[in-house]
Amino acid sequence: MSNDRPGEFDLIKRYFAPLAKDPGSLGLTDDAAVLSPRAGFDLVLTKDVLAAGVHFFPHDAPEAIAAKALRVNLSDLAAKGARPRGYLMGLALHADWTTDWLDRFCKGLAADQAAFEVTLLGGDTIRSDNGLQISITALGEVKKDKAVRRSGAKPGDVLFVSGTIGDAAAGLKARLDGEFCRSMKLTESEERHIHERYLLPRPRTCLSDPLSRYANAAMDISDGLFADGKHMAIASSVDLAIDLDRVPLSGALRRVNSNNRLAWLDCLNGGDDYEILASVPEEKSGVFVQEAADSDCPVTRIGRVERGRGALTVYEANSPVNLKAEAGFSHF
Repeated sequence: MSNDRPGEFDLIKRYFAPLAKDPGSLGLTDDAAVLSPRAGFDLVLTKDVLAAGVHFFPHDAPEAIAAKALRVNLSDLAAKGARPRGYLMGLALHADWTTDWLDRFCKGLAADQAAFEVTLLGGDTIRSDNGLQISITALGEVKKDKAVRRSGAKPGDVLFVSGTIGDAAAGLKARLDGEFCRSMKLTESEERHIHERYLLPRPRTCLSDPLSRYANAAMDISDGLFADGKHMAIASSVDLAIDLDRVPLSGALRRVNSNNRLAWLDCLNGGDDYEILASVPEEKSGVFVQEAADSDCPVTRIGRVERGRGALTVYEANSPVNLKAEAGFSHF
């Protein structure tokens, strides 16, 4: 163990106290934060745990690991229509951690705190003999009774997604298979794009307000488009119909589709997109699209909600598509 590594309390003071800007954090000098929602708002809470070798590669840049750990939680808040306010972090450091690594990790957190207007409120740091693990609990605020749930989709609603789908899963495939990009004939810029989408999710916090105003249901796409669509259908006791021809794709994913359709479908349902799937009443869909665009977060209409009991059907050229990968990502 390096002699220059600080003890627990010095570690908190040196690395994490500067990230705790909200007065409710008490400067990380106590055992808990004290926080009150603003008048007329509800608190929204979410938690994700990320582990080395499961959610990221152990030798990824510390800044990227920090950003991903925070952003996947901000994505959940955005899907609820909530604006981020703060977060608690549990950090299990690998046994051979260095001060340089932790400094870079905290710089990654600081950059995203500034970008997404969120602050550290507290947490805990321990040593791990089983690799790096990061647990973040994020807190957000939404106007009272306006939180958007996955269970509110109604027959007649229009389905929308933000961004493009499948890029992060393609990025993971490229990390695991050194020949993937070459076999898919991706350009250098397309290869960079899918790697960046895997390393650095883009939480759609800019959609929070339009979602809270217009969406009947929403969730972030973490397990895969079809898998998460199925989750929404079951939670809402409706059927969802997705038009495969309408699913928004980057140039990289269009090229994957042209070279290997099965790999393309696998990417669409591979997870880690952290885009938003939303169900919006038809009569509100126009203003939702406009406000999303005004918020610099365009959305694409990809399907509809129908009466049913939890089924999801994907169509292409008006014919059902047989999907073998509907289950999406699962830990167990």
